[in-house]
Amino acid sequence: MTDTTIAGGVAFRPEILRDTPKTDIPPVEKAISPVERVYRLGFVRKTLILLALALIWEGYGRWLGNPLLFPSFTETFTAFLDNIGNGVLPARAVASLQTLVIGYAIGIALAAVLTTVAIGSRIGADLLETLTSMFNPLPAIALLPLALIWFGLGQGSVIFVLVHSVLWAIALNTHSGFRAVSNTLRMVGLNYGLRRLSLVRHILIPAAFPSILTGLKVGWAFAWRTLIAAELVFGVSSGSGGLGWFIYENRNQLETANVFAGLFTVILIGLFVENVVFATIEKKTIRRWGMQH
Repeated sequence: MTDTTIAGGVAFRPEILRDTPKTDIPPVEKAISPVERVYRLGFVRKTLILLALALIWEGYGRWLGNPLLFPSFTETFTAFLDNIGNGVLPARAVASLQTLVIGYAIGIALAAVLTTVAIGSRIGADLLETLTSMFNPLPAIALLPLALIWFGLGQGSVIFVLVHSVLWAIALNTHSGFRAVSNTLRMVGLNYGLRRLSLVRHILIPAAFPSILTGLKVGWAFAWRTLIAAELVFGVSSGSGGLGWFIYENRNQLETANVFAGLFTVILIGLFVENVVFATIEKKTIRRWGMQH
């Protein structure tokens, strides 16, 4: 029972101090080792995964002992360097990328037009949904016979199938992103006097950009695969082409290491676009805007 004092009719109770037992409180921040600091870097972890895959590739190739059937990673990398040195692979890669950029750009432009029309009217939305349901499941490679008839041999036919592979993936993801934008943001834009294209540019595109970027990634993957497959056909037909023709030509000559070198180039370009180009776009837009951590 504690003592109290009375001053002016008011009771005061003195402060009671109790000693709290000392406990081992862990530190709020724990210093991490240099190894852990390096391991937290994403590109380091991905590099380790690639090195592990290369070791598995090398081990299986040496165990099989048949370079004609499955060359080792060392043999493939040597063929890759040889074809880089003589300029064959760079020339083929540039030819493929030029065609890809043209088809990809046309697909993006058409997807932008379709989604802008779809977001502005119900008829436009119905049109986009109907076209997407019809043509999105249709493999682009299945249009090769029609492309031959309509555009003949050469780059035009390849661009046609590239546009088909890019258009629907980008349009579908972009439209879904636009529909997910809250009505509050739309009303804010309308209150500022934004209408149609200005509303799309200043409100809908920034708010829906995560979905748009996803569509761009999916469209790129579809276009890259379609391009290589189309070049295997059109390269044989017209005697020219990019990486697909390089792969097919060396397959006919039983240069399996060169075939793997061509496939290795396709993989490297895909890794570069995904982890450098799209990662930079994501860092400068989505992460900067606070839409993703």
